[in-house]
Amino acid sequence: MTFDYAEFAAAFPLFFPIAAGLFGAIVGSFLNVVIYRMPLEKSIVTPGSHCACGAPIKWYDNIPVLSWFILRGKARCCGRPYSFRYPFVELLTAALFTTSWMMFPPAKALCGMLFVSCMLCALFIDLDHMIIPDTFTIGLGVVGVVLSVFVPSLHGQDEGVFFVSALHAGVISLQGLLIGSGLVLWIALIAEVLLRKEAMGFGDVKFVGAIGAFTGWQGAVFAVFGGAVVGTIWIGLAWLWQKLSGKKSPVTPRTETADGQPADLGFGVQVPYGPMLAIAGMLHFFCFNEWMDDYFAELAAMFQ
Repeated sequence: MTFDYAEFAAAFPLFFPIAAGLFGAIVGSFLNVVIYRMPLEKSIVTPGSHCACGAPIKWYDNIPVLSWFILRGKARCCGRPYSFRYPFVELLTAALFTTSWMMFPPAKALCGMLFVSCMLCALFIDLDHMIIPDTFTIGLGVVGVVLSVFVPSLHGQDEGVFFVSALHAGVISLQGLLIGSGLVLWIALIAEVLLRKEAMGFGDVKFVGAIGAFTGWQGAVFAVFGGAVVGTIWIGLAWLWQKLSGKKSPVTPRTETADGQPADLGFGVQVPYGPMLAIAGMLHFFCFNEWMDDYFAELAAMFQ
């Protein structure tokens, strides 16, 4: 007796979305470890989860999402509060995993889960440290190209002969990697000449290339300009909150002066661009991919 996925999904329509959400919450718990430890160059495997006081966290106090609410945001061992970001990342990962499973066929959905996991890690690491580790730039770009060959549906190339579809998908992914990183590199170089200072880190250049490997060059372009829109709205709202309340918003990006010193939000300070790129990249992957493809197709037709 063989397992029939379509038949099982039809008989139990909520099983796989719920499973994807639970899996996402568990992965989100691991992402919290990666986000905290990787920038500090600590192992993400050992030691096990432990409190800031050094005491190991029991398994029943490490249940994704639930433990934070059960303990009311405080460690059982010493009563220290810990950030709401932990359950937030777990909930967000669960929601994105469920969305990916419900929107795409299984193979592409799994690729989407990997993509959003890396986007979330890059987002929060850059938000905290203003760096994006090469794992989520160069590494993710290479993985994106390889996955595109084995899962052509990642780029909508899932019809006809598999070899041909795989070749087309690989080319699309490689174009996204090269065009995305090249576009941002030229923007960074031109801005540096005009502003006479570094306008964008090289990590952002590599990061857009990684996004393009999963979304094609259209997604990379959307990430660059969509990220600018996201950043404008985000920083504008954070600045307004700061002016009205007299203190920083809970979601204010880390800000620095040109020499790397902490600074208040305002003109002339540096803010991480990676979080905006990550948000725009995910928006394209889930929401705007078909619209962007149609837009660029119409734009190209105007010049024929």
